[in-house]
Amino acid sequence: MTETVPENSTPELEKAIDEALATNASRNVDFDTLAFQTKAGAQFRRAQVRYIGSGATGNHDGDENILPADHFTFSNMVLPSGCVGPEHTHHDVEEVFFVLEGEVEFSVHDAEDGNKKASRVLGSYDLLRVPAGVPRSLKTVSDEDARICVIIGTQKPQLPTYPETSEMHGVTRD
Repeated sequence: MTETVPENSTPELEKAIDEALATNASRNVDFDTLAFQTKAGAQFRRAQVRYIGSGATGNHDGDENILPADHFTFSNMVLPSGCVGPEHTHHDVEEVFFVLEGEVEFSVHDAEDGNKKASRVLGSYDLLRVPAGVPRSLKTVSDEDARICVIIGTQKPQLPTYPETSEMHGVTRD
């Protein structure tokens, strides 16, 4: 990142832009935040890169590297080839997925019977919005790792739940 300070800037403006900035170089790739899911298999290993808020992966209030969330959270997920994001439901909020790299198969599941689902493979610059209450899952189908942006439409989302048809049903965070 190149820092330029215009002649007509002020210390207040410089502080304001610095407090709203999250550079790629300052981010942490956190494979630990969802590590509990690997109890169900190595294919569930993936990482979160937090920018705004902590998303729905747990409590990261102590991470001063994250920009505070006001109305939404924004993170990236690093999805190794063959990675599975298990079926889960956000009851309180919509979630948006935007693919940056790789190919990811996204599925939405029937809320009453999670075995019924519709799936689409998304590639770079494709987007999917999933409303609150709709179970969803994903799988990296490209040979290379995928990276996606995840936007959750609230400041502090509830933790997701895992329906009986999810590989995570009954798996605990501890």
